[in-house]
Amino acid sequence: MLRNSFQARIAGVLVLLLVVVVGALYIAVQTATNAAVRSQAREQLDVGSLVFQQLLEVRGRQLHDAVQVLAADFGFKDAVASGDTETIRSALANHGARINASAVMMLSLGGNLEISTDRQISGATAQRLSAQVMLRQREGMQIFLMPIADKIYLLVQATVSAPLPIARVMMGFQVDDAFAAELRELTHLDLTLQATQDGMADIWISTLQPAQREQLQGDVSALANDAISLIGEEYYLNQTLVLASGEGFAVRALLHKSLSQAQEAFAPLDQDILLIALVAFAASLGGGLLLARSVSQPVQQLAAVAERVRQGDYEASLDLQRSDELGRLAIAFKAMQQGLAERERQLAHNALHDALTGLPNRTLALERLGSAITAQRPTALLYLGVANFRAVNESLGPEGGDLALQQLSRFLQATLRPGDSVARIIGDEFLLLLENTDCDSAVGIADKVQQLLLTPLRVGSHDFAMECRIGIASYPVDGNAPEELLRRATIAMQDAAGMASHLQVYQRGRDDAQQRQIRLIRDLRHAPGKAELQLHYQPKLDIAAGQVRQAEALLRWQHPELGMVSPGEFIPLAERTGSIKLLTAWVIEAVMCQLREWAGRGLHMQVSLNISTEDLIDPQLPARVSALLAEYQVPAEQLIFEVTESGVMLNPELALQVLHGLRECGISLSVDDFGTGYSSLAQLKRMPVQELKIDQSFIRDLDDGSEDSVIVRSTIEMSHSLGLKVVAEGVEFERSLELLALWNCDTAQGYLISRPLAAQAFETWMAQHARDASNVVH
Repeated sequence: MLRNSFQARIAGVLVLLLVVVVGALYIAVQTATNAAVRSQAREQLDVGSLVFQQLLEVRGRQLHDAVQVLAADFGFKDAVASGDTETIRSALANHGARINASAVMMLSLGGNLEISTDRQISGATAQRLSAQVMLRQREGMQIFLMPIADKIYLLVQATVSAPLPIARVMMGFQVDDAFAAELRELTHLDLTLQATQDGMADIWISTLQPAQREQLQGDVSALANDAISLIGEEYYLNQTLVLASGEGFAVRALLHKSLSQAQEAFAPLDQDILLIALVAFAASLGGGLLLARSVSQPVQQLAAVAERVRQGDYEASLDLQRSDELGRLAIAFKAMQQGLAERERQLAHNALHDALTGLPNRTLALERLGSAITAQRPTALLYLGVANFRAVNESLGPEGGDLALQQLSRFLQATLRPGDSVARIIGDEFLLLLENTDCDSAVGIADKVQQLLLTPLRVGSHDFAMECRIGIASYPVDGNAPEELLRRATIAMQDAAGMASHLQVYQRGRDDAQQRQIRLIRDLRHAPGKAELQLHYQPKLDIAAGQVRQAEALLRWQHPELGMVSPGEFIPLAERTGSIKLLTAWVIEAVMCQLREWAGRGLHMQVSLNISTEDLIDPQLPARVSALLAEYQVPAEQLIFEVTESGVMLNPELALQVLHGLRECGISLSVDDFGTGYSSLAQLKRMPVQELKIDQSFIRDLDDGSEDSVIVRSTIEMSHSLGLKVVAEGVEFERSLELLALWNCDTAQGYLISRPLAAQAFETWMAQHARDASNVVH
């Protein structure tokens, strides 16, 4: 009896405990399930948001690439320039069809619609669209999402230049129900797109059921981020994205995740809980313990393996032969374990290899070089750069340039010996690592590589011969550190550009030269403000009159630590780094200031100065010069601006516009270094110049019977026939001056007359020259 009572109490306690446990378990599971459903829904909404934005970006990149190809198409630009409507319409339709674009249109620079493949897009709509697009572009946006009429479009715009802008083309994908359905297939989320615009009905696109869509349209403001809303008969978690907004319009996306459907997936779990409770009641405590053991053991295995994975051991074994949820969890866990290991291997590979060619990158090349240095293996570095890669890239486009680099990388790999390696450092520059190789052997290998590269590479339907320059540095002769060797190989490659063989071994001391260049580049920008620049003036002799009325202003730089720096050293650096415009501006103002001082002392000179290529394509130059003339009260006739043929030919149309602007200011113009450029006589006739300067290479060794004499005489005759004066620079011998006088050359300049002089010395020289001329007359 007692035993039965005791058993009853035990049974009652067990039953009570089981009821409490099952009830608590049920409540806990329900709470956890709801939390998990919401958490997963939020994660799915976040992932869906990213997928949606990436899908827009992918479509946008397709549009961007297509519209850039269309804008760069020569036939299309020619058709736009000539107003060939049919060709333009055909080109718009064809390019749009290639990527299934919904609308392709061409607008004038003023925003007027010229041609459109979508008949619903009117001129007024295009005007508004153009204004919004231009506003977005100024804000830095390249891809635009906008409502047009009763549709939503993803748009990209490009400017058609020939070479100046002549029109704009716009291409767009329609964001429609198919797009929304595609996103739903990718994310398993419902999507609603709403576009509002002034004066028109809202545009709605949704994957929800019609009744749900009507309810949503009636009260869309009730939906808030991370809020649960009842739409129809289902509960949804929502997320709102503002995709685009502007004056008079807005486009936003609503992502919905059905919580009702997600919770249905957990319905079997409730049934399993009830089943477990019945089994627990029937099998008593022993069965519960067995069940607990059967559940706890696989979880412990999973936890142990998870801990090993956390420590980085992706090879941990997980042998769990079960067909239930824990078994599926174990299978998924093993798949996750393998995926993590593969991704880590891929990340490690990508961190050390170039994505385009698959070659080792700079980091791996330096590691291998460091290993060779640690092992004290003689190693040579061949730093290879493609001199004409820019021309290849411009001819074939970026994709063709990538193909050329891939072919070149395969070619270089084929030339390697066992144990050697090749890496892509950056752009069109490669590094060949030759172990157990001295400098002499490296030169032979480099020469062999150059000879093999003379064979043109086939890229598409084009054949290109890669013009490569190679710099060589070796361990231990040229350094004992990977970065030091790589830097010196780079310096040698840069020096190879000036060698006929395009092959150069690193020369000791070049680091100092490079450091000097870096210092000059750094200090050059501050030189005008620190009063380090000077102007020297070289007299120019009027041959017929025997008088000096002109001079050329030549820039000099007195560095506070390096001393006088040659113009031949710092002018190229200024042109390469963009400082040349700063120097030109200083020279122009300094010359005007000097002319004003001389005028105050009764010395009236006409001074010429050089204008850089960068200044020739600056439309604001004439206005700045005109303002300086007014400020310093200098007559424009006292200035001659010298330009080079090559500088004008870089951008003839813009350069001619600037030259005409300078000429309208009253400034005389001269073509410097005539004969060394590549302009034609037809181009010369278009230039508003009054003077030609024959390059000193034709004057220095001038002789009556030399080939230079034929060139000089014909240039003088041609110039005079065109109404131009002629200046011969580089006159160093009396015989040269006599020949120039015989051939009626107008002006001579050179060391025979005088070296360039500082301003005060030039005044003294001019006074002495005037006295000498007066004595000759008397």
